[in-house]
Parts: sequence; structure tokens; C-alpha cells
Amino acid sequence: MGDLLLVRHGETEWSMSGRHTGSTDVPLTDNGREQARRLRPLIARHHIAAAFVSPMRRARETAELAGIGHARVDADLREWDYGGYEGVTTLEIHRERPDWFLFTDGVAPGPPEHPGESPDEVGVRAERVLARIDAALAESEGSVVVVSHGHFLRVLTARRLGLTARSGALFQLGTGTMSRLSTEHRRHVVAGWNVRPDAYCSHDSLSPAEEGPEEH
Repeated sequence: MGDLLLVRHGETEWSMSGRHTGSTDVPLTDNGREQARRLRPLIARHHIAAAFVSPMRRARETAELAGIGHARVDADLREWDYGGYEGVTTLEIHRERPDWFLFTDGVAPGPPEHPGESPDEVGVRAERVLARIDAALAESEGSVVVVSHGHFLRVLTARRLGLTARSGALFQLGTGTMSRLSTEHRRHVVAGWNVRPDAYCSHDSLSPAEEGPEEH
């Protein structure tokens, strides 16, 4: 069975400022586009059997610039629905809720079209995506790549490893990075995490991306 490659989209103006970016379709910055281009040789090391991408512009543009062709748009790969916290920073939320933490507390209710999601609801979406990924992996010896968003990919990783959706809090993830989930003794494992090409030293590198704003 091949690996599961996770790509977080490149930088946006909102990710730079720490604003929660779920349904708002903000584009990549120039730096975000460069981050995406620099992923191309990293991804090219793998035989890609299938690719899935979030419908959001920032993810689709990242996939294109990273050389991930013919990616299937999957609505379940969209970012966490932040409801009433869309566009709001953690600092602003903490002024009213000092102990608030997304992975345990979820979000404030939003409008009917974007009511918000609990951690477990995001986990259910992640499980649907994983079922489709497993089907694609079973049909080929190649790897599957998904291009999505920071918080959603953290939840997806937790569920892949048999952890609760809330355990996604354990996996910091920067913009313009690739991570690799593999298997060892038939168990799912983290084989590479939060890697940018400029920090990449070997196929099994765990070199982290530069620390930046909190993930959104």
C-alpha cells in the first residue's frame, strides 16, 4: 500500500494575520504561491496514484502550482466550519472566552449557511475522506495526495492514527507544507511531518516548517 501525502495550502493574507478562514475563499499571497511551487519536487519523489483537493481556491491553486494534476475536488476536504468565528482571530476570541480552545470547545454558532462544526462533526467528514482514500490506495500501489487546510488535516491525521478528532491539536501544521502518513507492521504511522522543501534532507526527514501564526 502506498503512502498518504497531506499538503496544506500556501499562505494567505488571513493565515498571516491569524484569522479563522473556513468558508471565506481568500486567494494565496505571492509568498503562498511560491510555497506551492516549491512543493513540486518534493511531491515528484512519489508515484501519485490519486489526488483529492478541497474546493476552496487557495487549495486548488496550491495543487496546480505544486504539479498535482487531475485532482478530484472533494467537498469533504473543506476547512472546519468556524461558524460565528469566521474571520476572527484567537486573540479576539480570548478577550471574551479566555480559556477557549478550538479542538475542545468548537465554535460559536454562525448563520444558517455556515452554522459551525464541533470537533466530532469535523471528524466524521475526515472519516468519509479516509474511506475514499483507502479505496484509491487499494486500487494502486502508488500514493494518494490530498490538498486541504490546516485544522481539517490535523483532524484527519488524528483519525487516521486511531485518535479522537480532538487529538488533532497535537499536530502543528504550517502553510505550504507536506506531511506523509505511512504504515509500519500494518499500523498507520507518521513518516514525515510539516516539511517544507527548504528543510528537506532525506526521504524520512521530520524537519519542521518555520513556526508561524496559529493554524487556520
